[in-house]
Amino acid sequence: MEHQKEELAEPVSPVGQYFNSSVLCIYIIGVLEFEVPIDDLQTYALLQDVFLPINPRFSSIMVQDKNGEKQWKKVDVNLKDHVNIPIFPEGKTVELHDKYFHDYLSSIAMEQLPQSRPLWEIHMINYPTSDACSTLIFKLHHALGDGYSLMGALLSCLHRADDPFLPLSFPSLKQSKPEPSTKSFCRKLSYMLSSAFNTVSDFGWSVLKSSIISDDRTPIRFGDDGADFQPISISSITFSIHHIKDIKSRLGVTINDVITGIVFYGTRLYMQDIDSKSKSSHSTALVLLNTRNIEGYQSINDMLNTKAKGPWGNKITFLHVPIPKLNETRTSTPLEFIRDSHNIIKRKKQSLGVVLTGTLLDIEGKLRGQEVVAKRIRGTLTKSSAVISNLVGPVQQMALANHPVKGLYFTLAGGPESLVISIMSYMEVIKVTLKTEKDFIDEQKLKSCMQSAFEMILQAAMEIPLETKC
Repeated sequence: MEHQKEELAEPVSPVGQYFNSSVLCIYIIGVLEFEVPIDDLQTYALLQDVFLPINPRFSSIMVQDKNGEKQWKKVDVNLKDHVNIPIFPEGKTVELHDKYFHDYLSSIAMEQLPQSRPLWEIHMINYPTSDACSTLIFKLHHALGDGYSLMGALLSCLHRADDPFLPLSFPSLKQSKPEPSTKSFCRKLSYMLSSAFNTVSDFGWSVLKSSIISDDRTPIRFGDDGADFQPISISSITFSIHHIKDIKSRLGVTINDVITGIVFYGTRLYMQDIDSKSKSSHSTALVLLNTRNIEGYQSINDMLNTKAKGPWGNKITFLHVPIPKLNETRTSTPLEFIRDSHNIIKRKKQSLGVVLTGTLLDIEGKLRGQEVVAKRIRGTLTKSSAVISNLVGPVQQMALANHPVKGLYFTLAGGPESLVISIMSYMEVIKVTLKTEKDFIDEQKLKSCMQSAFEMILQAAMEIPLETKC
């Protein structure tokens, strides 16, 4: 029987090894906000009967075999080791509960999960805050899977609040249609030359950014040493998806363009407010991308299929995106940040730089080992100014064991960067979560600048006539 277990051991993917190495230990923190208390939530039954069967990795630890290769080894799971129910001081106000929750979330995000048991845990906060009656925090090691995989796992535990027998639906994840093949030879040639130039430029820039060139030191980037062990703070700001769509329609761009423009503009406003010189500093964001060629989430069974289009795992890569500088023109016309974001993303789509960067990391991992690649990724993170990640959530309200989910957001923790910006859509809102280095970034001022950026962009967009559509 033991021999059979060894045969069935699953090798850890290269990306999984990068994220759980001597120089990197990255976690995904997911937060579910409920409309009701969770006293009667059947936590252990749900974990045993629903969560653990989703994927063998939730019941496995990472070990090295005799050849030094890392494998997922199946173990017995003691659920009590993975469930935490903190006790806050009794009889306190909602405002104090907000502070306790905020401090608790930031604290557990910093802690390392023991490698001797499966790399996940949950925290049940049964105290009312200004955002929810109760809260459930999931902390999962990034080696278990990326945001797409873990969102799929979460969705398998949830159902539609209005009718559990109806499937959840999501905003379209379709990419823009390719240009028609009937375009002229000159246009095709121009596109190919542009794509080749962009590929060489992006790939070369990515290599330099991972090894030699660092962003300027600014109010959002402390330096090259990294902030892995510095105290952090996690908070969120919410935008109406209807307002985002209105801006999108008036500018003829995508929702991602709008959100990226707001985030970049808000970041620059913050940088200028702290240090006026930093408004024109050289700063880049490292954008995490899902490499799956899919239009939406697949079921867990489909993900675990070896021939799946959207397989389980860490199917991600990163893209260097320059944060537009704040000059007089952009200060008076904030919509330029959205147009800049649109043009940058459009140009990046005409490049194979991301693919070549991923290939280079794969080759380097095979030749020099996964620890060397992990160091390179760490260097890329420390030399950039921010990390940006996004996930698409369902349009309808979800429920967990008939407990309606009021809000949903996530962030990344454990990395050396001072600022992580995570974007999550759910129902009628888009929530932007900020993970900031405490005592270095003024979290409240940054949130205020993000809100100001949104309001100024919305106001400017409303002055543009909305074309009448048939």
